[in-house]
Amino acid sequence: MSAEAVYNRIPVLRAERGVSRKDLAAALGVHYQTIGYLERGEYSPSLFLALRIAEYFEVPLEVVFSLKPFPRLGSEVK
Repeated sequence: MSAEAVYNRIPVLRAERGVSRKDLAAALGVHYQTIGYLERGEYSPSLFLALRIAEYFEVPLEVVFSLKPFPRLGSEVK
């Protein structure tokens, strides 16, 4: 990852809610491949898109995005 990497929990949030990449993309008005690029960290969203994603999932922005990797689920937070 580059020094400007943005990490996200989009796949986790989609899985929890049973939302496909295509459904999320349609709701956000982007191509479904954009969601894949975001999830893999190959693309950093604009602030506008990041806020729309957080709004879609009804969570604060920092629940979806971080500048540091998120801890693995089930791992101890230090």
